[in-house]
Amino acid sequence: MANIPVENYPLSHTQAIVWNDMDAMQHINNTVYFRYFEDVRVVMLEKLEVFELAKRLHVGPVVASTRCDYRAPLVYPDTITTVTWVEDIQEKRYAMKYEIYSHNQDRCVAEGEALIVYCDFKTGKSCPIPAETLEGLKAFVAKQ
Repeated sequence: MANIPVENYPLSHTQAIVWNDMDAMQHINNTVYFRYFEDVRVVMLEKLEVFELAKRLHVGPVVASTRCDYRAPLVYPDTITTVTWVEDIQEKRYAMKYEIYSHNQDRCVAEGEALIVYCDFKTGKSCPIPAETLEGLKAFVAKQ
């Protein structure tokens, strides 16, 4: 594995990139990076058992906004490791930060973030994060 400082982050996810995700410019399309962010976010949500809780309570996280800063293009074949951590946990929302590392390039190729807001799926309005999820999120705060 590349020299990726995964020990500095509360969660990482490693995966191979897919040839089909390249675009006409012969690099991974910019929109695919958001899927990489989603992949590691889903790993965290599974660890927090959010999907089971959402079925029971009809509340869950939605991405309110997201962004990505591209540092270098990814090209197939390669393996990436995406790291993530949580910041600014509040009653109804929190921020997720991401970095994507290329194993071939041995460097960070993208940085991003998302604002996650909890939603009551019955009303379509924001709502407080369930207590057990709120407590679990603390494990994903970056160690300073």
